[in-house]
Amino acid sequence: MSVDLLHTPIEYLKGVGPKRGELLRKDAAVSTYYDMLTYYPFRHVDRSRFLPIGEINSENVYLQIHGKVTEVQLIGQGRSSRLVVTIRDASGSIDLIWFQGISWVKDKFTMGSEWVVFGKPSLFNGRYNISHPETETVAEFIAQPADPLHPIYNSSEKMKLNGLSTRSLSKIMRTLISQLKGVIPETLSNDIISEFKFMGREEALMNIHFPTDTETLEKARARLKFDELFFIQVRLLRYKINRSQKIRGNVFSRVGELFNTFYKENLPFELTNAQKRVIREIRADLGAGKQMNRLLQGDVGSGKTLVALMCMLIALDNGYQACLMAPTEILANQHYATISRFLQGMNITVDLLTGSTKKARRKEIHPMLQSGDLHIIIGTHALIEDAVKFNKLGLVVVDEQHRFGVAQRAKMWSKSEVPPHVLVMTATPIPRTLAMTVYGDLDLSVIDELPPGRKAIKTYHFYEAGHEKVYNFMRQQIDAGRQIYVVYPLIEESEMLDLKNLQDGFDHLKQVFPAPKYTLSMVHGRMKADEKDAEMNRFKNGETQIMVATTVIEVGVDVPNASVMVIENAERFGLSQLHQLRGRVGRGADQSHCLLMTGFNLSADGRTRIETMVRTTDGFEISDVDLKLRGPGDLEGTRQSGILDLKLADIVRDEQMLRAARNVAQKLLDDDPHLAKAENQRILRYMNYLSTKKSEWAMIS
Repeated sequence: MSVDLLHTPIEYLKGVGPKRGELLRKDAAVSTYYDMLTYYPFRHVDRSRFLPIGEINSENVYLQIHGKVTEVQLIGQGRSSRLVVTIRDASGSIDLIWFQGISWVKDKFTMGSEWVVFGKPSLFNGRYNISHPETETVAEFIAQPADPLHPIYNSSEKMKLNGLSTRSLSKIMRTLISQLKGVIPETLSNDIISEFKFMGREEALMNIHFPTDTETLEKARARLKFDELFFIQVRLLRYKINRSQKIRGNVFSRVGELFNTFYKENLPFELTNAQKRVIREIRADLGAGKQMNRLLQGDVGSGKTLVALMCMLIALDNGYQACLMAPTEILANQHYATISRFLQGMNITVDLLTGSTKKARRKEIHPMLQSGDLHIIIGTHALIEDAVKFNKLGLVVVDEQHRFGVAQRAKMWSKSEVPPHVLVMTATPIPRTLAMTVYGDLDLSVIDELPPGRKAIKTYHFYEAGHEKVYNFMRQQIDAGRQIYVVYPLIEESEMLDLKNLQDGFDHLKQVFPAPKYTLSMVHGRMKADEKDAEMNRFKNGETQIMVATTVIEVGVDVPNASVMVIENAERFGLSQLHQLRGRVGRGADQSHCLLMTGFNLSADGRTRIETMVRTTDGFEISDVDLKLRGPGDLEGTRQSGILDLKLADIVRDEQMLRAARNVAQKLLDDDPHLAKAENQRILRYMNYLSTKKSEWAMIS
C-alpha cells in the first residue's frame, strides 16, 4: 500500500487533534487514517424512527427517543454524585443518568427543552433509564439528521468524555471517507473478485460504515471478512513454502536396527491404525530433505508419546540425537519414566534434565550430550540453557507447545547447524477451523483412535446434595482395589480461598474415609517440589488410595490403577480443562468413571459444559463446543500467536468462508508461490503492508 495519505497520523484528521489522537491510540489502537478506516462499527441501528418511551422493553438494545425535559436533579456529593434528567413524551417518561462529566452536561438541560436521545436502556428498581446517552437538541438533529443505518462504534468512557462518542466518531469517519475517496487501493485480484462476485475494497470500506441498506451492509461485511481470512492463510502458506524451500533438513534415509528391534521386541501393545498412519507421515517428512514441522494432535491416552519415541529411534538409526521438551517438571519426569520403561534392555542412553537437576548431575550430562554418548535427552526449559550443547541434534519433540514462548523455541532450534526436525505434540484437541488458522503453517497429523483395551470413561453429573452417593461409590471402588482423584479448583483471583477450600475438603474427606482403613494424600502448586513429588509417588506406589489435588495433576500423572476422577465445583472449570482432568483416569484396563460435582445454580454456559462432558468423550467435539462458548481469543496459545486479531470474521460462524479462503490461497500459491505475476501484484503489495504491521510470528513454529 503506497498511498501516503493512508499512513497519515490520526491527529491530523479534522475533528481529532493531538489530545483525541492520543486517546484514540491508547483506547482504540488507532494511529493512522487507515487504522481509523478499519475501526469498524460493531452494530448498525435504524435511526430513521423514534420509539415511544412507553414502549421501551428489555429487548431494546439501542433506541432513539424524543421528549421534553421535566426534571433535572443532582443527587449525592463528590465522587458519588450523579445527574438525573427526566424526559417525557406522550406515552411516558424515562431518566437519563450521568455519573461522570456532570459539570459539562448539567447546564445544557433546561426545563421544557426538547431533546433527541440515543442510547442503551437498562432496568433498575422496575424503571428503565439510560446512562450516559448521546443527546442533541431537536434543532441540531434537524440540521444534520442521523444516517438511516447509524453505525455504533466501541467507545470507552474516557473517549466519550473527550467528545469521541459513537455519534462523534461517525462524523469523524464521514470526514475521513470523503478525504480517502478514490485513493483506497484494491487488494484482491480481478479473478478472485469476479469468482465470488465481491464488491471492490473501497466500496466495501465505505459501506461497512455508512450502508444505504442492510443488503449492501452484508455484502460489505462479506468482502472484508474474506480479506481478513484470506490474507491470514496467504501469510501462513507463504511461510510454509519459504521454510520448505529455504530451510533444508537432515535426511533420515534409513529405518534401521533400533527401530526394528523396538518394533519386534519392545512394543508394549499393537499400534492402532491411526498411529501407523501418523508414523508413515512423519517418516516421509524425515526423508524429504526439508525441515519437518508437524503438529501431532491426539486425545489424552491416544499414544502420542509412543509415536514420538519411534520417530526418535529413526533419528538415532541415522546417527542423530533426539530431545523431548515438556512444559513442567512433572510432565518431563513422566515422559522420562515412560520412555525409559519402553526402551528397557536396549542399548540406548536416555537422561533427564530439569531445573531441579543437581549441579553434579549436570556435569555428567553435559559432556555426554556433547560427545554424542547420550542419545535421548528429556527435559524442561533447562534444555534451552546455553550450557546445553548437542553433538548432532536431529529431532526435537515439543509437548504442549503453546506453553513455550517463540523465543524459547527458537533457542532450541539454534542448537544445531542444520535446524532439527520438529514434532509438536498436543493433547488439547484443536477444532479444524482453529488448526487451519493458528497452526496453518504446520503439517497436521491426528491420532483419532485409542489403543486397544481402553474403555471409554463414563461421566456423571451430581449436585452437591449427591455427595453421599458419590462417597458410597468411592468406597466400593477402593474396596475393589482402585484409586481415586478428588480435584478442587484453584483460580488465581481467589487462590487463598481456594486453598482453604482444598484444605477443608481434605479434612472432611479424612473424616468420611478414616484411617487406618483409608489413606489420603494432598497436592497443590504452593507445595515445595520435593513434598509434591513425595505425595505423588505415595499415590503412584499405591500407598494412598485418594489423591486430593488442584489442577497440578492436569498433565503428567499416569497411574493406571486410578479409575475414578471426582471434580468438585466442576462448573468453575473450562471444558478443555475438564477434559484434560478426565484423561488422568482410564489408563488401565478397568472401567473408569468421572464424577462432576456442581452447585444448583448453573449458568447457561456452565450447564452446556457439564452436559457436553456427560454426553461425549470425543476431544474434537468437546473442543468445538469450547470454541463456540469461549471464542478463539480465549483459547490457550492463540493470544501469544498474534494471529486471531480478526475484526469482523469469526472462525466458528464463518467456517465455510475460512475454508474457501484457505482453498483460494492454496491455489494461488501453487500457481504463483512468489506472487510475481502481474495479476497478483495487488495481493503482494497488501501482504508487504501487513508485514510492517505484524511481527513475524509464524517463522518459528
